[in-house]
Amino acid sequence: MKIIMLGAPGAGKGTQAKMISEKYHLPHISTGDIFRANIKNGTELGKEAKGYMDKGLLVPDELTVRILLDRVAKEDCKNGYILDGFPRNIPQAEVLDKELTRLGDKIDIVIDMEVPDESIIKRMTGRRACTSCGATYHIVNVPPKKEGVCDKCGEELILRDDDREETVKKRLNIYHEQTQPLIKYYQKKGVLKTFDGTKDMMDVFTEITEILA
Repeated sequence: MKIIMLGAPGAGKGTQAKMISEKYHLPHISTGDIFRANIKNGTELGKEAKGYMDKGLLVPDELTVRILLDRVAKEDCKNGYILDGFPRNIPQAEVLDKELTRLGDKIDIVIDMEVPDESIIKRMTGRRACTSCGATYHIVNVPPKKEGVCDKCGEELILRDDDREETVKKRLNIYHEQTQPLIKYYQKKGVLKTFDGTKDMMDVFTEITEILA
């Protein structure tokens, strides 16, 4: 079972990917993680990617797909995998499809987590993180016992730059421009399943497992 997770930043796709990974024993693959692993281990692919990154350039789609295919060729992916954060746009999806077809393989299902922008902005701007132990809270959903103070270590809680409203809006604009067109792309291929990401996390997970069963 080869799965792609789609959804705007903060839509909950990472959380669902982790739960699917645990239930079905499928590797949860994030392109960021595999880039870092290749660079850290000094692989040929890692050196190639680092060359672009050191110049402040984006890693070309072909190289990103090669790094991804190298990862999914590993033994732990023989029964499938979950891709989180890739593809990010139509050209990447096309290169991925072309290479998988060449290997006699394909993506089985694309899970799209649908959440309105205003809900995502509320979700993300309400997050607070501990400057010391890294514990995370939400001012509405998971508030600390004392405002602005970590329950675990008593240190200050902050709003991270990534969760500031202007940053969240910028990330959402990029998602709508570049990634959202993938919804129609995978719809045409008949592999897209859309879920209401505003529902309770466990209810969404139950719905996803009913589709995957």
